Order: sequence, then C-alpha cells, then structure tokens
Amino acid sequence: MSNSDDHDLEGVDVAIFLAQEGAEEVEFTEPKQAVEDAGASVDVVGHETGGGQTVTNDLEESDAYEIKTTFGEVSAEDYDGIIVPGGTVGADTLRTREAGVDLLRAHIEDGKPTAVICHGPWTLIEAGVVDGRTLTSYHSLQTDVRNAGGEWVDEEVVTDDGLITSRNPDDLNAFCETILEEFSR
Repeated sequence: MSNSDDHDLEGVDVAIFLAQEGAEEVEFTEPKQAVEDAGASVDVVGHETGGGQTVTNDLEESDAYEIKTTFGEVSAEDYDGIIVPGGTVGADTLRTREAGVDLLRAHIEDGKPTAVICHGPWTLIEAGVVDGRTLTSYHSLQTDVRNAGGEWVDEEVVTDDGLITSRNPDDLNAFCETILEEFSR
C-alpha cells in the first residue's frame, strides 16, 4: 500500500462514488483508506442514501458501506478530488445515474483530479470526457474507450491532465500512490 506520510491531504475534500450494489470492495476501500490516512475528508456519495453492498473480485457479496450523501445534494465545487471504484455491476449502475454523471463531468471540466479504476471508466464515457485522453481500464472496456475517442493503453496506472485510471485490483498500490500525488497538488 502507498505511504500516505509522503502526501498531506489535510483540508482536501474527496468524494468517492458508491453504487447501491456491485462495487468491487477493494477498489472502494483501499483508495478511500489511502486518502483518509493522508488527512483528506471523504464523503461516500451515491444515487440514494443507505447501504452500498460491495462484492469481492469473484462477485460474492462482501461488506456494505453507508452512503451518506446523494449526488443531487452536492456539486463539483464541494470536492477537490473524486474517486470512482470499479466492479462490473456497480460501474454499470453508476453510469446510469444522471446526477452522478453530471457531477463527474463538472468536476473534470473544472480541472480537478479524478481517479477511476477497472470498469469505472464507463462513467467517464457516459460523461463525455474521454475524447482526446489517454487512459486505461479493465481490458474489456478498451473498445468502449476507443469508440468514445480515447486512447486505451494497457498500463498499471495512467495520468492524463489530472485524470488517473488503473486496470484492476492488482494495480491498487500504484493507483493509490498516484491518487495521493495528484490530490496533494
């Protein structure tokens, strides 16, 4: 795991998206823990408040986490950084939530750092912010990324003008370290 001692996120406000079900647990918990350990204030944001049921890498139910804030209750101005975890079902659900997609789009258009892993780039595609960018994702999304005008590369972590992307849970150490670097700027 990354060393949060090298990055001070005191006073940094971060939103981490969570679907009601289907987010991959480690892609939610590890980035969240990394930014919290570095001093950031983190809000778990979703379509509706209540429990967000995560899954393991083999799609078995894992722990549930509380979603305290809805997409409609906040704006891009409220956050210095946004994190979007993957998970096939969770990411597919998030991209259908207009208020979440709008929040993500506005945040990126404001030039603020955004970290997205695995299947999470579906939300970027839905937000229309992939065109002309280089990113990575779970390998099955490469055609979607290219069709949206992005350049897909098979790398552990890619940063393109504040947009941080990674492929899968195996990349979490590099993903979290890069989040800390980008969110501390």
